[in-house]
Amino acid sequence: MTQQGVRWTADQVLALAPDTASRKAGSKLGTAGPWSGSGSSDEGAVWGLCKGSGSRPYQTVVDISDASGPAYKCSCPSRKFPCKHALGLLLLWAGGDGAVPRAEAPEWAEQWLTDRRGRAEGKRAADSPASPASPSGSAGPEAARRRAERRAERVTAGAAELEQRLADLLRGGLAAAEQSGYGLWEETAARMVDAQAQGLAARVRELGAIPGTGPGWPVRLLEECALLHLLDQGWLRRERLPEDLAATVRSRVGLPASADGPPVRDRWLVLAQYDTADARLTTRRVWLYGTDSHRTALLLSYGAAGRAPEIALPVGLVLDAELSAYPGAGQVRAALGERFAPPVPTAARPPGTTPARAVARYGEALRDDPWLDSVPVTLDRVIPVPDGDGWQLADADGDTALPVTPAARSRPGLWRLVALSGGAPVTVFGECGHQGFTPLAAWPEGPGEAVPLC
Repeated sequence: MTQQGVRWTADQVLALAPDTASRKAGSKLGTAGPWSGSGSSDEGAVWGLCKGSGSRPYQTVVDISDASGPAYKCSCPSRKFPCKHALGLLLLWAGGDGAVPRAEAPEWAEQWLTDRRGRAEGKRAADSPASPASPSGSAGPEAARRRAERRAERVTAGAAELEQRLADLLRGGLAAAEQSGYGLWEETAARMVDAQAQGLAARVRELGAIPGTGPGWPVRLLEECALLHLLDQGWLRRERLPEDLAATVRSRVGLPASADGPPVRDRWLVLAQYDTADARLTTRRVWLYGTDSHRTALLLSYGAAGRAPEIALPVGLVLDAELSAYPGAGQVRAALGERFAPPVPTAARPPGTTPARAVARYGEALRDDPWLDSVPVTLDRVIPVPDGDGWQLADADGDTALPVTPAARSRPGLWRLVALSGGAPVTVFGECGHQGFTPLAAWPEGPGEAVPLC
């Protein structure tokens, strides 16, 4: 990435967009017309001046040298990261037609780049185990142990209360849940938040959204109540569980954990990146595949109060880095450790499997984590075909198929997948779960770049 000749594709740039509106607006600015004073350096920086509605152009600079993903600075008032100007500048740079020549950075861009890289270096030094700023002595660990014990006591009280509320619900009959309204569920969720059991609170809110959602909702509500009861009982009897399963229960309840697995260095292929957001938090999920270890890993990062999550990795690039796994049976979440080089384009793609094997893989994963919504899967040689009101991915060499999840049917990515296929087999990476398959990225049957679908 720091080499002038290595550039991203337009799809990889647009995969960084925080939403569809930014993607469209950035695409319009990906031409030379609105830009002046643009340039790039061998150290991994791109800058330019973009004409806006005011008298002064917007100053935009992107640092693409950081292995955790690009960083952005723009003088526009947008609170989105990256803004449309940063996306447009990267698209202009990715075009490789000389519109962004190699040059010396202007003072305004150089100052930001120097300050940012200095802060990043200081943070890495502070995070080093040998750093004097690292906690030492027994006071830190002892205080942490006492805090953990107090939180466990609060979670236990919350789980016991939730068990009673579930019993009251079943005793009164599930049909009454539709008349109770959402307020009762939200009040129960608030009680779980007070107990510092955020995972239980989230599942209670999901229960509250089921009543009255169409035919068969009582069955769905009973199934989710059973899973929540199982999680409650797992917490209340966690001392009797195998350590890996107990770690999974702690994670599902909402207790924090450290990525204490041994670091695994690999060339990690970025399979997908997408955000989910509510009023309080934006969660970014980045799926990676180790080209040497053949492991699939999930990076999670968060942004609060409208801020974008920290990690941003365009789909189709490969990152030379170490990952450390979080504890828990069947868990694929990992933490990004030392990065040895910025991400670069690659022709690698993950090996695929059949729809039948994908379903079997999800069933096997449920034995380790009964609360698992989906597993990462790459389907090889499948064709998107209509199926009544929905779509499915049919095995080109067999007679099995996977339905596309209802949520994915309304996304533009489904039509990108259909266009990429054109009736021919494609390779598709996504998440396979009890509702079907959610496509996240795809590759054509022959040589070709990864196409983001989310």
